[in-house]
Amino acid sequence: MTRVACAIYTRKSSEEGLEKEFNSLDAQREACEAYITSQKHAGWLAVRDLYDDGGLSGGTMERPALKRLLADIKSGKVQIVVVYKVDRLTRSLADFAKIVDVLDAHGASFVSVTQQFNTTTSMGRLTLNMLLSFAQFEREIAGERIRDKIAASKAKGMWMGGNIPLGYDARDRKLVINEAEAKTVRLIFRRYAELGSVTLLQEELDRQGVRSKQREGAGGQLAGGRPFSRGILYLILQNHLYHGEVEHKGNVYPGQHEAIVDSDLWSVVQDKLAANRKARELAVGAKAPSLLSGLIFDGDGNRMTPTHANKSGRRYRYYISASLLDRGKPGAGTMRVPASEVEGLVLNQIRDFLASQNAVGNALAPLALDARKLHGALERAAELSRNWIGLPREEMKELLRSVVTRMSLLADRFDITIGVGRLAHALGASIASGHDAVPTIDLSVAVELRRSGQGKRMVIGDPHQAASDASLVDVLKEAVAAREKLLVDTDETLNEITERTTKSKGRLTALMRLSYLAPDIIADILAGRQPPELSVKRLLRTSQNLPLDWPGQRAFLGLT
Repeated sequence: MTRVACAIYTRKSSEEGLEKEFNSLDAQREACEAYITSQKHAGWLAVRDLYDDGGLSGGTMERPALKRLLADIKSGKVQIVVVYKVDRLTRSLADFAKIVDVLDAHGASFVSVTQQFNTTTSMGRLTLNMLLSFAQFEREIAGERIRDKIAASKAKGMWMGGNIPLGYDARDRKLVINEAEAKTVRLIFRRYAELGSVTLLQEELDRQGVRSKQREGAGGQLAGGRPFSRGILYLILQNHLYHGEVEHKGNVYPGQHEAIVDSDLWSVVQDKLAANRKARELAVGAKAPSLLSGLIFDGDGNRMTPTHANKSGRRYRYYISASLLDRGKPGAGTMRVPASEVEGLVLNQIRDFLASQNAVGNALAPLALDARKLHGALERAAELSRNWIGLPREEMKELLRSVVTRMSLLADRFDITIGVGRLAHALGASIASGHDAVPTIDLSVAVELRRSGQGKRMVIGDPHQAASDASLVDVLKEAVAAREKLLVDTDETLNEITERTTKSKGRLTALMRLSYLAPDIIADILAGRQPPELSVKRLLRTSQNLPLDWPGQRAFLGLT
């Protein structure tokens, strides 16, 4: 008697009840096994492999057990597929057609134990197509009901689940404020309103060691607790949940949870985000569209000119040394830097200066103002600093250009020169003529310029104080974790490991190489002693050329 290998396929759309000792998948398999036993006289025999897809929808082919089943059919291990009902195999007509093509191409057939069909006959296929049409209709109707329920619930301001956002905890399926995390959210909104640049905000949060929300993932593993990326910060700044609202498909409804960010701060942040998106912070197209135009110079004393580049429909603004535009030959101090970073840094320094009565008082001391004028100037400075984030952009621009005489972007610092006479005028203290030109004061902030593509980006802080790069430290941790996972089961192929760890094969290979970096190189990176140009991108990209000997690795990475 010819042996016929029968594979039992089981599926359940949700994970509910799968933890029970005898669940829906077991019931389906038991019925299928009984049917196969009844066909023992025809040589039917159930294969030992289990093809179970628990908690997966029948509307997709992306099911691990189904993929294994189709692979075994193609290899000849399976001749008959046995299911409890047709819709356990698929609920999509298009997917069913693909499965039937595989069955026909390899001489296999399909059996439903509760619905007697034979896919090798035209009548059997017609009946199956009719059943699957109703199954697909049922799935689509269920999807519409769920979507309508979500829309109706969000219109009432209800939170409908998902990842719990930073600043909140979930209790009884409702959001309640987590005060410790809410402070981080308010810090993010307040500092963006003051800086006007997500890049500068990200760098400041990195320096302060602020990390994302830590969550418990699948299997009890902790996720999150990482430095904020620019993308995540943009999502946080635009999340209506923080304003006490719920957003659904472009509509915004009052939420049933408490807001973390007040209306004034929310409005300021959204206005600045909109202005940045449309590249209209400084009225692009005007005679002087950029905030620092005519005031900023590079390390060689060349004037830096505003310019821009368009990419994928977006406008990116820069300040570039005039010598690069004229001759295309960079000098030792020539550079090209993102405009938003420089402008955000300048505005932040001016605001901090105005907020300090000691700094303003010391700056005005050479003018020998009387007590009334000095008091009035200090009051005006304090008022400007308090209302800084709400100042109209043009008013902020006018104030800046009225007090600043020159700015110099050097290799290790950024100098902002303020005319003391101009400052007094801006603060409402009238003085005798002759004070406009001298004296001056300099506001200096330590920066480090690191190459990024064709230009440079600024890292704010003292470049002489070693500080570890959080992104480099994270990739080293990832490399060690990847190696430990790979060593758990050496019988797996690289493709199987890639699928299990949800990483691309290229990244997994690069991480493995990095996990064998010399110990002293790892120590240097942890201590922040790596060269400025050593980035995560460069480390991963060049890992395939990384020497095996430790001295060679140091030379290759520029750590000699």
